[in-house]
Amino acid sequence: MRWSTGWYGGSGYDRLPRSGCPVPGVEAAWTVNWPARQVRSAGSGPLALAVVGDCGADDQQLQQSLAAVRAKDWRALTRWPGSYLTIARSGEVLAVIGDLAGQQPVYWRSDGAGTWWSTSATALAALDGAPVDPTALAAHIALAQPDVLGQWSLFRSVSRVPTGHLLLITPEGAGAVRYESAEYEPMDLREAAPTVRAALAEAVGARCDGRPVSADLAGLDSTTLACLAAQRGAVTAVTFADARLRDDDLAYAVRTAATVPGLAHHTVPGSPETVYYAGLEDLAALPVTDAPNAYVVTASIKRAVLDTVAEHQSAGVHLTGAAGDAVLSAPSSYLADLLRERHHRRAWQHAQAHARLRHTSALTLLRRTRPAARTDLTGALRTAAAELRRPPRPWVPQAERPVSWTPLLPTADWMSPDVRGRLASALDLAAELAAVPGRLASWAARQDLARVGADTNGWREIALAGHGIEVAAPFLDNEVIRACLAVPADQRGTPGRYKPLLCEAFAHTGVLPDFVLTRVTKGGFNALAYAGLRDHASVLRHLLGPSSRLAAAGLITEAPVATMLQRAAAGQPTAQGALHLAVAAEIWLRQLETAPARWEVNSRVATA
Repeated sequence: MRWSTGWYGGSGYDRLPRSGCPVPGVEAAWTVNWPARQVRSAGSGPLALAVVGDCGADDQQLQQSLAAVRAKDWRALTRWPGSYLTIARSGEVLAVIGDLAGQQPVYWRSDGAGTWWSTSATALAALDGAPVDPTALAAHIALAQPDVLGQWSLFRSVSRVPTGHLLLITPEGAGAVRYESAEYEPMDLREAAPTVRAALAEAVGARCDGRPVSADLAGLDSTTLACLAAQRGAVTAVTFADARLRDDDLAYAVRTAATVPGLAHHTVPGSPETVYYAGLEDLAALPVTDAPNAYVVTASIKRAVLDTVAEHQSAGVHLTGAAGDAVLSAPSSYLADLLRERHHRRAWQHAQAHARLRHTSALTLLRRTRPAARTDLTGALRTAAAELRRPPRPWVPQAERPVSWTPLLPTADWMSPDVRGRLASALDLAAELAAVPGRLASWAARQDLARVGADTNGWREIALAGHGIEVAAPFLDNEVIRACLAVPADQRGTPGRYKPLLCEAFAHTGVLPDFVLTRVTKGGFNALAYAGLRDHASVLRHLLGPSSRLAAAGLITEAPVATMLQRAAAGQPTAQGALHLAVAAEIWLRQLETAPARWEVNSRVATA
């Protein structure tokens, strides 16, 4: 696993990261398993700047940015294309800045001698064997909103820097400081479109740096990235085309590759093993990740795609459209914001259009939405806490429950009463500390991005461990997020058009064929999810059965999980997302038990 870490304090730190490489110019900072070309710096000593990862700034730009470091203008260091960690020292002040989507997360822990920081929570926990925090893990699988508990990480004694914040360390101590607005100044969709186009082009260009380039060629998002990359050189384009999916991704991919020069298209056929939950019998074959990761469930599908890429080019960078949905569209929960702000006519019009798409009524949609319009994040956290103190709910599909700022997933109903009570208390505490965003859509979009970013890290580990291929998700770049989320949710998610922001950004540019921009269909993996639930039911029963680590901690109980697995095996409607979260968390807990050592003794201190 790739990670970075550093120490702020006296010179007597007693540990060093195993296989760590010092970061040039920055005292007491190291990277592990990062290639040298992805670790660059400017300055040294009391005025220094380093970036780790895919950063689109050239060496001259890094040098010029030392002025921003001196002025402590931290946000200015986050505006380059790419996904990267920033380490900046200005005198006695150290700023460690991740990205807006959690691909470069930041954690810290302090003691009397100083502060360790890292992009790996598991590494900081391993300093003294700090255990997993069951309440934080309960929040992770019950709400799936990374910021819901603020600075709590999944480990006791390890703190997390929330989305939009940086870690600031001074002689007085360490803490998370907000550098990004929770909401952006709104911009009309048509006015924002050129900025979105430029940000995406720069994000793709930052990865087209001489490495072989491959890309998914499936939906509108991945097709856009593949076509942008093809303007810069040859692209190995791949489409996963399992016959069980019954979508039109392959038809559009073939037509696009025939139209756009530079796209060499290859089909990835399905097989009995390209289903969800395949290959979980041997957890040692899966790379260890820093947090529970959704892609362990679909690893066999991802590996099939990467196998095809590897057959046709040497290891390079693979572009994925992950997070396109989160930044280019919006769920219908934005109706709550329209109601709260008394845009009743617009809310009614949009509800009617959404209702037609969902084969329901506008009144039904608005009734589900109204409770969220009458509260804020603080109120929603307290409501969720109160619900956890009541008996578990009977299962109904999540789409039929009322809209909420903090919707409890079915996993919350599988927990023991004790765990539910402790999570309720944690949510009450979070409600007292929460900074209240003005709009539900803004909060939900940030949480979606943080969740996708963390999961993309897992996919990146799968690709690196098995194929030496870098995975890049340009829609998660800071400037792409800023450009897209400045457009109000009711414009991005307007039900009359499919991803209108992307279509407006690339209409009449020649980057994408017209038939791609007018596409209104989207593929889905439900068939492979149900096939995997059926074919691998025995493996799932073992993972989530009597030997389950989640069950031992009270994070799941046997009866409701067994019932849900029985429904899944019978092909009945199932809480797929909840099962997905539980399985990923169970695998992660088991892998922690055999995780490799992260630290070694600092012999210089040991012999002093």
